[in-house]
Amino acid sequence: MLRSLLFLLAIPALHAAPVPLFDGKTLNGWEGNKEVWRVEDGVITGGSMAGNPKNEFLVSEKTYKNFVLRLEYKLAGTEGFVNGGVQLHSQRIDNPPNEMIGYQADIGAKFTGFLYDESRRKKVMAAADEKAVAAIEKPGDWNTYEIRAENDRVRLTVNGTQTIDYTEKDPKIPLNGKLGLQIHSDCK
Repeated sequence: MLRSLLFLLAIPALHAAPVPLFDGKTLNGWEGNKEVWRVEDGVITGGSMAGNPKNEFLVSEKTYKNFVLRLEYKLAGTEGFVNGGVQLHSQRIDNPPNEMIGYQADIGAKFTGFLYDESRRKKVMAAADEKAVAAIEKPGDWNTYEIRAENDRVRLTVNGTQTIDYTEKDPKIPLNGKLGLQIHSDCK
């Protein structure tokens, strides 16, 4: 189960006030399976402790290019592949219709702080130091994540410690897209 709070700050306006992407009450501005994604106690909650038969994504209605996304997450579960993530520069795909394609700032299952390429290259693009992340991440508790996307560069920070600094070398990879929250299948 993934729980999160979201705030976005556009890079061209770094000195501007953050723009909340979540009002604390509704999923306005987001689309996804309402049986999987909901608001509980003022936070976005995805999945269930009974398990998730497939990956599920809650996706922003708007598209973003350069930004700093700050959120808090709490990943609950003890069985299976307990994992989630935050999509960036991503799009929904048709087959299967519940999936996305694009970068994912990974969370959980020893992949926190990694940058994965969901449904496209299907591999880790930049790996964090697992021991360093294990020393800073608080499993089952609230953690902070900062995702900074600036043109072809993506930087991830977990609990104040930068985990990766990745520059995309393929000019065909889109540098804008939807944001999304993912809850992985096969976890309880």
